[in-house]
Amino acid sequence: MMMMDDEMENGRSVYQDKPRTFPAVRSKSYSPLIFRILRQINPRVLAIFLLAVFGGVFYVGARTSPIVVFVFMICIISFCFAVYLTKWVLAKDEGPPEMSQISDAIRDGAEGFFRTQYGTISKMAFLLALVILSIYLFRTSTPQQEAAGIGRLSSAFITVAAFLLGALCSGIAGYVGMWVSVRANVRVSSAARRSAREALQACYFHCVAVRAGGFSAIVVVGMAVFGVAILYATFYYWLEVDSPGSMRVTDLPLLLVGYGFGASFVALFAQLGGGIYTKAADVGADLVGKVEQGIPEDDPRNPAVIADLVGDNVGDCAARGADLFESIAAEIISAMILGGTMAQKCKIDDPSGFILFPLVVHSFDLVVSSAGILSIRGTRDPGTLGAIEDPMTILQKGYSVAIVLAVLTFGVSTRWLLYTEQAPSAWLNFALCGLVGIITAYAFVWISKYYTDYKHEPVKTLALASSTGHGTNIIAGVALGLESTALPVLVISVAIVSAFWLGHTSGLMDESGNPTGGLFGTAVATMGMLSTAAYVLTMDMFGPIADNAGGIVEMGQQPESVREITDVLDAVGNTTKATTKGFAIGSAALASFLLFSAYMDEVSSFARVPFEQVDIAVPEVFVGGLLGSMLIFVFSAWACSAVGKTAQEVVNEVRRQFIERPGIMEYKEKPDYNRCVAIVASASLREMIKPGALAIISPIIIGFIFRILGNITNQPLLGAKVVASMLMFATVSGILMALFFNTAGGAWDNAKKYIETGALGGKGSDCHKAAVTGDTVGDPFKDTAGPSLHVLIKMLATITLVMAPVFL
Repeated sequence: MMMMDDEMENGRSVYQDKPRTFPAVRSKSYSPLIFRILRQINPRVLAIFLLAVFGGVFYVGARTSPIVVFVFMICIISFCFAVYLTKWVLAKDEGPPEMSQISDAIRDGAEGFFRTQYGTISKMAFLLALVILSIYLFRTSTPQQEAAGIGRLSSAFITVAAFLLGALCSGIAGYVGMWVSVRANVRVSSAARRSAREALQACYFHCVAVRAGGFSAIVVVGMAVFGVAILYATFYYWLEVDSPGSMRVTDLPLLLVGYGFGASFVALFAQLGGGIYTKAADVGADLVGKVEQGIPEDDPRNPAVIADLVGDNVGDCAARGADLFESIAAEIISAMILGGTMAQKCKIDDPSGFILFPLVVHSFDLVVSSAGILSIRGTRDPGTLGAIEDPMTILQKGYSVAIVLAVLTFGVSTRWLLYTEQAPSAWLNFALCGLVGIITAYAFVWISKYYTDYKHEPVKTLALASSTGHGTNIIAGVALGLESTALPVLVISVAIVSAFWLGHTSGLMDESGNPTGGLFGTAVATMGMLSTAAYVLTMDMFGPIADNAGGIVEMGQQPESVREITDVLDAVGNTTKATTKGFAIGSAALASFLLFSAYMDEVSSFARVPFEQVDIAVPEVFVGGLLGSMLIFVFSAWACSAVGKTAQEVVNEVRRQFIERPGIMEYKEKPDYNRCVAIVASASLREMIKPGALAIISPIIIGFIFRILGNITNQPLLGAKVVASMLMFATVSGILMALFFNTAGGAWDNAKKYIETGALGGKGSDCHKAAVTGDTVGDPFKDTAGPSLHVLIKMLATITLVMAPVFL
């Protein structure tokens, strides 16, 4: 043991009988143009420039509302905290040179793909911006905009600017997620080596992974809040809102819908492209490496292993960052629209509290999540020997801290901003709505954990099904995924009805004496569900970072004791990723309900007639619903097919290398990692276009066709009604399909991990081979189609908001 310690201390492996083979895929290091420009600026000049920018931001905020200034302050403090986390993580040891070399190869592959992928997305975003500009230049204006003197040209440029800003911020959020993960992975690997050597039980390696994920989460949530706040304050100041003859503040949130659409647009393509990349590489590597050649996962002899590890960063970290950014942005904007509409109906004297409430809630999210991240510390003395602490237990303790603080801050926020003399007890009802949302979030995390963690019965049953063959494994996995939709749907149903009832009975009445707080109550519940979004995203980032750490340890041929630690982290990471996806689906369901209500309000404004019901007994409207459901199934099929096609190319390439270079298996020849990386990158970018275009074009074409049909048949709102029906059916179908995909995929993955712990025959057994097949089937489910669906649900809602004039 002492000999092993000395070898690890000096950076040498105990496997000296195997010649080392490391990836030689280094390319020119890449960083975005803006970062290269900033590095060339004199630090003092840069500091003065930043002070001037922040001074201008705070000036505009002060002219808008003290609440906006509070939001700006919290966001800036949170960014400083994120910088502290970055320095803490980057100060950690990278381990021996061979591990750093592998990490560098992963980083260069991820940054290269990110540059190409987001270059393609940016071109499509500019093309779509021109389409939006053209539509808005020829559309009619709402009465509110006409009264405020906002013409078509101003409205068009406002919407396009908001769209491009949302797209830019979403892209930055994705880059931040990828940037930290490719630098933290090797440090977690090094921390695992140190823990194995010293038997540390201070959860040192947990802290490195969590704080690295925390940096990304804080920046993503902070940017979503900061971006909406800046846009709101800028429009408020520029348009002189609430001045005589100008726009009222209650109508201002409708100008922000372009921001949510831009975020959704980038998130969809980021999730599609990244998901296709990561799962095609993973499937290709597993099918040839583990199944055909019988070599371990992440073995350096596998030519596809670097592409697989790169995929963890571009598919899980970058894409999930853009996904959560989009979720929060869409929820904030829809809640602001509903808050403004309700305040206007109730004739509330100062409606700013109801409109800005979502920004304050998510500002407190940054605070409570930061506290949760900092609460993760060791529970034993550094010298204490014993079993490795369960990372899931540690993460749940931090989540419990964040939940408790979220309940307290939510109560403070509702009393501060939602108190009104017209209904003195309304704030308490809305506080209870927030509590409903927080409980819903916790329930989703628990349900996802129950169905995907191998400590619980469902995954153990799935693993047992593998003992009788590949077919029974697939049948059990599909059944588990289908069953797993029940509890989340029941939770969502109870949450929506409870929150609506609490808002409805809050005492807020319109001029006719009708209760008006129901929809806003569901909006507050959605805010409650996302009130710990930064900590949930931290847990999600934990997964791919831990997965990469395990790959680096395996490729670096570190001792088995180190791999055991990273395997524990990896299994927990699979569970945290599954819980985050469940959380994202729940938030997507509630946010889509809000966005649907906001869409109906917007149609009413443009059409200048009430639009409160959609009758699915009308044949055209029912057809719209069928088309919406069909869209979900076709989109899922194309996403899974894209993974399959790309994986086939990877399989053929890996087989070719093993045949043409037989020395690879004896460590006598180096695999061509570059070739697999290039194949996966080009194929994933090519394959993401078709499903993404389907999602964007379908609602526009359907709405426009039925608008023409409505004009012919004297049904002026037919186009808007058909699109509303499509949106409703697509949301319901998408929620169920995403739940099935995410849970089944996560369960298949952890059933394999459970067997690899030694259960049911362990690695290499027939049971394990069947589990690998199940995991291969589940890969495109849980990391491509499933996550893309809950982005699609929200994007359909935001695109209908932006394109509403086309349907009328």
